[in-house]
Amino acid sequence: MNKLIKLILNTFSRTFLIKISFVFQPILGLFLKGNQFTDPIDGKSFSTFLPYGYNNLRKNALSPSTFSLERHRLLWLYLKNETGVFSKKIKLLHFAPEQAFYKSFKKLSNIQYDTIDINSPLAKIRADICDLPIKDNTYDFILCNHVLEHILDDNKAISELYRVLKKDGVGIFQVPIDMKKEFTFQDDSITDKKERNKIFGQYDHVRVYGKDYFTKLKNAGFKVEEVDYTKNLSKDEIYRFSIVKGEIIPVCTK
Repeated sequence: MNKLIKLILNTFSRTFLIKISFVFQPILGLFLKGNQFTDPIDGKSFSTFLPYGYNNLRKNALSPSTFSLERHRLLWLYLKNETGVFSKKIKLLHFAPEQAFYKSFKKLSNIQYDTIDINSPLAKIRADICDLPIKDNTYDFILCNHVLEHILDDNKAISELYRVLKKDGVGIFQVPIDMKKEFTFQDDSITDKKERNKIFGQYDHVRVYGKDYFTKLKNAGFKVEEVDYTKNLSKDEIYRFSIVKGEIIPVCTK
């Protein structure tokens, strides 16, 4: 099972996997019925979540119902409990829209919900994050999660995020960070997929971010708050929602 999952993730594109996932989603939910783990996004419970990972598989990572991962479930709780995304009238831009959020956000009547990506079938706007066809100061809220580690010129991408965000607007720009590393490692000469998988943790990643990622965001002009929202959750909630304790949410304000 684990070998099969790794093979699928490293063989097929994310675009293809999104398209076929709609077929398997209901079937997985039926097979994994139970009460051990709960997805806070839709409230459904299961006997187990699915393993997930391009390199090292993580147990109980992928929810069978929303296809949320640990970071999505944590971010959902933060957005719902600590922001106005679910209540205020806002314009929200969502890069590389995650299935975990897509259906729920589309149902919200209080937001103008725009999705953007080069390849995703869920994206309304087709565009390069380094050259956005969007006017300055357009959006109140931007979600750009686990995108920048794929972008060679992430400084240009971050400057574009800053440009299209309104003054006092909020952006959440999650990336995989190795908190043991002070500095980000990037080597553009590494292009082989197997080598990238080994060094960067995924075949289509181009760097491993260190703790200096937050400085990079600040240098672009953002005020950055490093939010450990797991401190607001009980041990039971962290286990039941299958969330990684100590994961940081970078909350950026223009």
